[in-house]
Amino acid sequence: MSAPLYGWTGKVLHIDLTTREAVAQYPPRALYETWLGGRGLAGYFLRPHCTLEATDPDLPIAIFAGPLGGTDAPTSCRAFMVSRSPLTGGVLDCAVGGNLADHLKRAGWDGLVITGRSTAPCAILIENEDVSIEDTDLWGETCATVFDRMDDDRSTAAIGPAAENGAPIASVVVDRHHAASRGGMGLNWAAKNLKYLSVRGTGAVPVHDEQALAEAREAILRLTAASPALLGQHGFSNHGTAALYDLIDSRRMMPTDNFRKTRFDGAARLNAVAFERTFAPHAHGCAGCHIRCKRVAADGRTMPEYEATAHFTALIGNSDPELVMQANDICGRFGLDPVSAGATLACRREITGEDFSPASLLKELYEMTEGGFLGNGSLDFAESCEQAELSMSVKGLELPAYDPRGAYGLALAYAVNTRGGCHGHAYPLSHEIFRKPVATDRFSFSGKARIIKLAEDQIAAADSLGVCRFTLLGAGLEEYAKAFAAVTGTPLSAQAMLDTGERINYRDRIMNAANGFDACDDDLPPRFFNEEGSSGGGVAIRPLDRQQFLEARANYYRVRGLDEEGRPTAKTTRRLALEMEP
Repeated sequence: MSAPLYGWTGKVLHIDLTTREAVAQYPPRALYETWLGGRGLAGYFLRPHCTLEATDPDLPIAIFAGPLGGTDAPTSCRAFMVSRSPLTGGVLDCAVGGNLADHLKRAGWDGLVITGRSTAPCAILIENEDVSIEDTDLWGETCATVFDRMDDDRSTAAIGPAAENGAPIASVVVDRHHAASRGGMGLNWAAKNLKYLSVRGTGAVPVHDEQALAEAREAILRLTAASPALLGQHGFSNHGTAALYDLIDSRRMMPTDNFRKTRFDGAARLNAVAFERTFAPHAHGCAGCHIRCKRVAADGRTMPEYEATAHFTALIGNSDPELVMQANDICGRFGLDPVSAGATLACRREITGEDFSPASLLKELYEMTEGGFLGNGSLDFAESCEQAELSMSVKGLELPAYDPRGAYGLALAYAVNTRGGCHGHAYPLSHEIFRKPVATDRFSFSGKARIIKLAEDQIAAADSLGVCRFTLLGAGLEEYAKAFAAVTGTPLSAQAMLDTGERINYRDRIMNAANGFDACDDDLPPRFFNEEGSSGGGVAIRPLDRQQFLEARANYYRVRGLDEEGRPTAKTTRRLALEMEP
């Protein structure tokens, strides 16, 4: 008899929507110990199929919680959706909050692998070990309508009309206020005729050593309490991620007018405090999270995150907070990525020279959700206008609300990120802006290649535990290694977790290379090398030095174990034991 599992349930649910069959798989313990869970284990199930098109019924959508999910380990509430992006053509991993990971684990599942295509719009309903795939009459309805139909003691993920109408910037909305936003995951669901997934779990996740977990929990809570960014007076717990608005603008990193400028004149009227005075939000959080960075307005609308606020204000030249709320609400109800939507509007504004009125802005957003041309993203629009350079994207994924001319590690992280224009895989803001755990010179590429590589590995490990990345602004893998050992009974050092993170990132590189990605794709829009930002206040925002950037990228390739074109090598693949898995 095999040893009992703790933390992990030991079961993965495979769902074929074509045949409407659901089968439990029992992976060996070694597979769990190799990939941990979350992003790591989800990618394992994607890799054999990673070259399939997003519309191919055989392309899996893997949805996994981490081994700490459903326990008292702080912020262990993240689930990961992994597939191939219809927007970039590369590997796509989306972290989602809310209660999905918690309910999956309590229902007895470490994750789901969804394949096939239903002949009619369908829903997946999970009640602990009972699974059904049913027709639904909610196709064409908003995400809000789906959530209105669901009981409060469930976790539900749904797509909206944007995905159903073919937008590759469509999201999957989770528990009304959360989303797998970036890269077009919603379109992958629509390609399978999957409208929603709803899970209710009532069981308990077994923990190996409750006392050791309590001690690890206290250490993590103590460290996060000491983090100004998390629980400080001006941090995420008090103001949500909108707390970043003033900070990023003051550092002259606020993307303005499609990244032509880096400071917005109206910023002081659009910061977190200004929104709070107008919309009176209350705190909302993911399952078991003590930080509670989400905000919900008094009228029930989801408050925009920092990036949505920035992209619906500075990036497109809008100073009306109510218009931001309406734009963000459209994205939430219709299932649209607000970052890509805002960036695409900014691209259109620059190319056409036409400013948006409130009516025209909302009209364009609605048209995106209805299958309009802009719903294909900024690169597709810019290429159709023969001005591809005005799409502020990497690998086709629009950049978030941080200008890379003000943080050189960020510039490198954007370029080499396997999912495209995203800061989340390395989060260089931690050391370049928050100056934690140690400060680095934000206007230098020196040492950034190794720092970005290590940060990517750390975050990939946290993603596989199911831990919120924000927590790493306070606690580290050392603390979570103790929590992991307490939950699973498996000793694992912080270095071993980093090694797992390295394997995950290299596997992503392998999957992207299989889809034709190389150094040409690890680059930034020309604007950042040719144009200055908004200097002033003793800060000069100069163009990035192209040669220094290329040297930093080459250094990154070396420390990552890639060849000169950014492709995986046989030597590193063998060292990391990443020869093709079954």
